[in-house]
Amino acid sequence: MLPFKNIIVLDKTKKQPLYRQVSLGIIAAITKGVLKPDTFLPSSRALAEILSLHRKTITAAYEELSIQNWIIIQPRKKPRIARNLPLFTETTIGSLNNFSSYKIDFPFLINKTANTITEADRVSEISIDDGYPDVRLSPIDELLKTYRLFASKKYSITNAHVGTIQGTLRLRKALAKYLLETRGLAIMPANLLITHGAQMSIYLASKLLLKKGAKVIVGKPSYSIASNAFKSLGANMIEIPVDDKGIDTDRIEEACLQQEICAVYIIPHHHYPTTVTLSAERRMKLIALSKRYKFAIIEDDYDYDYHFTSAPYLPLASGKHHGNIIYIGSFSKILDSSLRLGFMVAPENFITQSVAYRKLIDGGGDGYMQNALAVLIEEGGLKRHLKKTKKVYHQRRDFLDCLLSEKLADFITYTLPLGGMAIWIKLSKAYAVKKLQQNKELHISRIDVAQNAFRFGFASMNKQELQTAVLKLEAILKKTKPLNV
Repeated sequence: MLPFKNIIVLDKTKKQPLYRQVSLGIIAAITKGVLKPDTFLPSSRALAEILSLHRKTITAAYEELSIQNWIIIQPRKKPRIARNLPLFTETTIGSLNNFSSYKIDFPFLINKTANTITEADRVSEISIDDGYPDVRLSPIDELLKTYRLFASKKYSITNAHVGTIQGTLRLRKALAKYLLETRGLAIMPANLLITHGAQMSIYLASKLLLKKGAKVIVGKPSYSIASNAFKSLGANMIEIPVDDKGIDTDRIEEACLQQEICAVYIIPHHHYPTTVTLSAERRMKLIALSKRYKFAIIEDDYDYDYHFTSAPYLPLASGKHHGNIIYIGSFSKILDSSLRLGFMVAPENFITQSVAYRKLIDGGGDGYMQNALAVLIEEGGLKRHLKKTKKVYHQRRDFLDCLLSEKLADFITYTLPLGGMAIWIKLSKAYAVKKLQQNKELHISRIDVAQNAFRFGFASMNKQELQTAVLKLEAILKKTKPLNV
């Protein structure tokens, strides 16, 4: 008998399942010519004894090899190596370095707005993000402790996944109560859809609202991810200027008089990217226009919880709006940007249709994590976290304000936002924002060349990190030769 203990090398410290290691070991031996076609392999019991494994492990390995046509399994006979082996080369076994990407040669729908994929942002000495939370302050340990409890054997997999396409009932109940207490949204769990974040919510809402050629109003400058979602569905974008009072509702009314508007996408609390808050007067007018001209409002309220100077305006969706408003929120901005959990609030029939469409592209979220988040809400953990981080982020905003005034006053202008997690900074005309984009020691996530501006996310950085970033900006701009303007 061949020395199978030497042929099949096992490493029980690897994450790779043992049955998979066995099957790959046999494949490697076949491709090297050690195991010839028509060679009989030991029975599952015999090979299990040789390798000191459970018989079921060998059975699973043999079944995988049989499915892939490497071996032939017949009743009451030992498995044998197949005569007609699948095309497979030794160099590809367990070596991802030998793989390369490939392209298809048949026609498919190409979106010209998204024809490149970036593997990852370049690594720089200093990175200024778009306005993310500080994960060092996140209650992730508390969440994971509860998650592990739900994932333990005492809870069945079936119960964990019931209703996860719409979101677990426990989370929807807890969230409905939380949104009533904190944002004045009088809703039922049936009015909620739990998603993988605000981006999914925006896409699902626009998929149901927009037909090809439909006209959508967005602010200028706008949130590119939302705009790209609308464009991908064939919608026509109408950009309305955003000033210091938010999107110009008089211009929206003018647009409604000239053409049929299907939807208006707004971020009224802290407009993206400029962070401006929509005034109360314009909020009221927008709702009135929506009723008069029968267009939907997609209200993106991604960072409602962080407002520093006063009590925040309640969402438009908290008032009487006759079901015209689709309200979107996110936990990613509260807890951790990598925790993809968001929600949509809408009329029940709209949610039902959203769930039906979501089934086509996604089987639902993580039931364990959703229920863990529900516990965090129910037990007051989320409110405690928000109270703590709101104070910290407020201090960081004010500290950054002092740094910018002291170090960069000659180069920039900005308006201190009332809340949120970033400051929108415009460079003076004598300095091009491209110079910051080209610097290898500094990476800024959100740069708008057309506006000659960028977003400075302050929430994720402590005072030392903020100071280091501002000093780097100062050094770069001081070395930059001013333009003749």
